Amino acid sequence: QVQLVESGGGLVQAGGSLRLSCVASGTIFSTNTMAWYRQAPGKQRELVALFTSSGSTNYADSVKGRFTISRDNAKNTVILQMNSLKTEDTAVYYCRADSRSGRTSWGQGTQVTVSS
Repeated sequence: QVQLVESGGGLVQAGGSLRLSCVASGTIFSTNTMAWYRQAPGKQRELVALFTSSGSTNYADSVKGRFTISRDNAKNTVILQMNSLKTEDTAVYYCRADSRSGRTSWGQGTQVTVSS
């Protein structure tokens, strides 16, 4: 059973930074595509950033230049470094793992609140 545990959310002022972590277990982490999604109140869940097993990354236009996704396969961890945060970044952030066999797993989410 795949488990994804996020941490690092919280309250920060606009312009500040936060670092989200997601630790995976029960999966061959290095072969997964790992991603961060977010869901703001009243909105659909959206992709923020992803990191494939081959090393490619992709970002939502709204976070390019401000957020950085990284992964440490030795620690089964994916990180989302968020800088220059804006109030519109306020959301619950979810970690997602997609295995080569097509299985998708989600974490429980961590709240990020950016105040003006």
